[in-house]
Amino acid sequence: MAAWHGSERTLAHGPAEGRIADRLAALALTADDPSYGGDGWVDVYGDGVVEELERRVATLLGMEAAAFFPTGTMAQQIALRCWAGRTGVPVVAVHPLAHLEVHERDAYLTVSGLRAVRPTSEPRPPTAEEVRDLDEPFGTLALELPLRDAGFVLPSWEELVAVVEAARERDAVVHFDGARLWECTAHFGRELPEIAALADSVYVSFYKSLDGISGAALAGPESLVAEARAWRHRYGGQLFQQWPAALAALAGLDRELPRLPSYVAHARVVAEALRKTFTAAGAGWSRVHPEVPHTHQFQVWLPYPAAVLDEAGVRLAEETRTTLFRRWQEPGPPGLAMTEVTVASPALEWTAEDVTAAVDAFLARVRELMRRDG
Repeated sequence: MAAWHGSERTLAHGPAEGRIADRLAALALTADDPSYGGDGWVDVYGDGVVEELERRVATLLGMEAAAFFPTGTMAQQIALRCWAGRTGVPVVAVHPLAHLEVHERDAYLTVSGLRAVRPTSEPRPPTAEEVRDLDEPFGTLALELPLRDAGFVLPSWEELVAVVEAARERDAVVHFDGARLWECTAHFGRELPEIAALADSVYVSFYKSLDGISGAALAGPESLVAEARAWRHRYGGQLFQQWPAALAALAGLDRELPRLPSYVAHARVVAEALRKTFTAAGAGWSRVHPEVPHTHQFQVWLPYPAAVLDEAGVRLAEETRTTLFRRWQEPGPPGLAMTEVTVASPALEWTAEDVTAAVDAFLARVRELMRRDG
């Protein structure tokens, strides 16, 4: 953490790398801006600045209403529970790599008693044919946009429209896990309201792309959001005061949201430079996935142990004050590691040549560590 925090050059600042004092100072600057109502009263159980954030999100997405939630997991669970009650079908069509399946500890199964069917197990979004051909009824189709654990991948706009139409043919509602929906506009060539209009409900996050502190919103019809607010209280999500998270989210909507298309465009420059440099350096089985990123995030795979790559990255940060990659993991065969790359505001200063130089310096440290370990 110290090495990353001390870097002068990085592709993005990690959400956990800031010091508390720095974050408080930034929040104070936000509160001093009259447009955020910092001289008003703190919220109590979600009024005031939280209500302003909810109105703002509903407008941005073109939805009737939105409700603030402390976590996206809670927002999604409640959305699925509400839809199951309304459709009368406690079955959710969901990808096995979706956040609902991988990162929420089977909450929709164990807390709400729902059940899953899976249109596909391929590491990509489901197709219309796969949704249409499911051999049992389902009440909700849950689509994660982008599908993070498959490489932050998205369907084409035409494919997304077809998948939604296929779900409608099956008398199902559509819920978007849009934690990262904010950065999907460039890939789809559509604005947020047109994308969100395909779904019956949408969840968005305030910290994954917008540099918020925490929190999420569930947007949809007024009647659904009202029901979700009731379940939010039952789930323990009606917090006494949430103004710090709401203020940070409002600032993120103003500061980061307009920049996201430029991050997506530059991610393609960074990804191409990475791919070419790995090939020129003889890095073996290396991959940038997808080769042309769909959002400002993508995967990098290298044929070295994760522990070696972690140490090389820290050494690079300590010795050159440049952070290229952060933590690596081995989700596949041993010795083949993957990391997620995020391209944000600091990366806009990087040229393709800068990326090449950083990769060469990183790989030199990797090879040194591999020689040391035999």
